[in-house]
Amino acid sequence: MTGTNTVTPTATSHPTSPSTTTSTETRTHARTRARRDGPPTGVFLAVVALCTAVTAANIYLAAPLLNLIAHDLGVAPSAAGWIASVAQLGYAAGLLLFAPLGDTADRRRLVGALSAAAAAALVVAGLAPGLPALGAAVFAASAATVVPQLLVPLVAERAPAARRGRHLGVVVAGLFAGVVAARVLGGLAGQAYGWRAVFLGAAGLTALIGLATAVLLPAETRPRTKTDPLTALKGIARVPRVLAASAELRSACLRQAGMYGAWSALWTALALLLTGPGYGMSTGTAGLFGLFGLTASAVGPLAGGLVDRFGVARVVGFAYVLAAVSVPLFWLGGSWIWALCAAAVLLHAGLMAGQVANQTRALTATASPATANTAYIVAAFIGGAAASALAAPAFGHWGWGGVCAVAACWLALGWLGAAGRPGRTARTARAARGARTR
Repeated sequence: MTGTNTVTPTATSHPTSPSTTTSTETRTHARTRARRDGPPTGVFLAVVALCTAVTAANIYLAAPLLNLIAHDLGVAPSAAGWIASVAQLGYAAGLLLFAPLGDTADRRRLVGALSAAAAAALVVAGLAPGLPALGAAVFAASAATVVPQLLVPLVAERAPAARRGRHLGVVVAGLFAGVVAARVLGGLAGQAYGWRAVFLGAAGLTALIGLATAVLLPAETRPRTKTDPLTALKGIARVPRVLAASAELRSACLRQAGMYGAWSALWTALALLLTGPGYGMSTGTAGLFGLFGLTASAVGPLAGGLVDRFGVARVVGFAYVLAAVSVPLFWLGGSWIWALCAAAVLLHAGLMAGQVANQTRALTATASPATANTAYIVAAFIGGAAASALAAPAFGHWGWGGVCAVAACWLALGWLGAAGRPGRTARTARAARGARTR
């Protein structure tokens, strides 16, 4: 074993000298200690999953409240549909600005600052006098609600390689639990207390849970760097380079953009279908339909285990099969409630399986997991925002069948766009990273 006592004066300047090796080992051990610091694994995963659920819910608060917002602000329900797209675009913008900082910044401070900013923006949303002000506040709140994507790479770093998929599955399950809460509890609370109370309540919860999570995060040993006002822009600049270097990352991005776009189109317009003349449900009753999202929360840990056992490619293929079967069932659901229920179960199961598998692929594709995760989530949310933006006009012009057509197109684009074989770059990066940590 190489040690400091073997260093000779002539070897210190050689690029492969024992002192350099010792320095590298010291940095590796420091990173390992940073990963192991903090609460026990079970507590850590529970805290991260709860914070992920609370913050992720903010992106979807408006969707079940569109009718209430439209009625209160004196506009047509279809005219308020763009608020859901604004939330997703805001989230994508926040990911580009803040998520790459997870590779370099102190995540404790970053999580705390972003949680406080998101809470403040939600308060503004709850007090908004009109749609433009509401859209701006929702955009800002969603941009600051990138905390889950700062925590996911931390989970991947701390997890043993053999259980990484399971750990990520727990966190992603928390994310979808937040989506369910936003739709179910948001719809019920909106009907009982008004849509403004929902945003104000979410602000308080975000501040409480986000700041508590920041306090409980493990300490990280990272080299101190000078404060650079262009750090965020440099983080954005890294994203294209990381994407260009990894075909496997590009595949994960395209596949999840297609899957998430299909889900967003259907779920954005679903409240319009259920509260429309066909079904005539109240906002609260329509929100209960979000309970089918619990399917995703249940599938998350299972999907992580399948990824660990069978690999990413098989799980992604299975996820797309489930989503493809759900689309014609959704179309039948325009008239038959049983088909709508079955389609919701299948689509959520497919979305969760695809999310866990594709995100596992993205996080292990390069040596910069936070930047790779940024590219992955931004791609998914751009796909979702674009599909959501088309869903409301499609519903207005062609009804529920038009929304189902948008979802089918997004699935086809996501699958065919990533049909090529992943390249060797990501495998090489993983092998190198594995060698460094051994």
